[in-house]
Amino acid sequence: MKILWQVSFRPLYKSKNNDDIQEKFIKNISKLNLDITLAVTQFDEVGIEDFIKKNNLKYKYFNFPKNKLPEGKKYSNSIMLKNSLEYYIKNQYNYFVFSNSDVIISEYISKIFNSEKPEDYMGFIYPNILIKNGNKINSTTPHYGIDFIVFKLSKQKAIDFLNLVKMYQQYDWGLIDNFYIACSDKMKLNTENLFKKIKLIKYENKFSDFDENRDWQIKSWNENFIFFKEFIKKNKLSIFYLYGSYYFLLIKLFKIKDLNFDLIIVYLKLFLNLPAHILKKIFH
Repeated sequence: MKILWQVSFRPLYKSKNNDDIQEKFIKNISKLNLDITLAVTQFDEVGIEDFIKKNNLKYKYFNFPKNKLPEGKKYSNSIMLKNSLEYYIKNQYNYFVFSNSDVIISEYISKIFNSEKPEDYMGFIYPNILIKNGNKINSTTPHYGIDFIVFKLSKQKAIDFLNLVKMYQQYDWGLIDNFYIACSDKMKLNTENLFKKIKLIKYENKFSDFDENRDWQIKSWNENFIFFKEFIKKNKLSIFYLYGSYYFLLIKLFKIKDLNFDLIIVYLKLFLNLPAHILKKIFH
């Protein structure tokens, strides 16, 4: 069972807290009883490859020079994904994984990988268990973001996925998990929310550690929305991907078989908040 695991790391030595979180992620992955190769794309960040090497993990390293990005941009998820999928297609892997480097995943994931999953499959974990300012948020608190996705793809589906990636430009923050879900829709993948089987802990980074803020996020999201809108229209996908907010994504991925008591509570909380969300959109 061979797994290609796409991840990118934040710059080292800017935040001890972030360095510790990324160290936890590496140690978590290394403890899994799985044949994992990391697919790592960085953008001129110093010391990342040595950081991976010292932890004795298998990896494929790509560096994309930052001066080749549009002016003022720091990274690109679409470039990371293109590099990873090209490597996946050229080599023999059973699964392709996307995650961030600020998560910790249950060791039960090994059983998921070793179970029989259909080809053309996408599994994900929603919601995660959020650690914010050192405090654990209730696991039934709904929030935005999918930080772990696993694919089992035939070679043809992987090629189709790569071709979709080549149609989308994404830079900095925003509209990447939306893109993954839109691709799964276009490719007609079997989807599964693994929430009731696996728990995922997500550590929230501090804006101040990386010269980021909410205004930067909004600006980045709005710029990416232009590219995402073109992608959705070109592939004749639902306009609700553009205007239905995260509510549409979660309805799209909803399956009764994925539910447990906690996930039912998550959905109830989410949709009880829907009227307030709609009013906020209208008056904003």
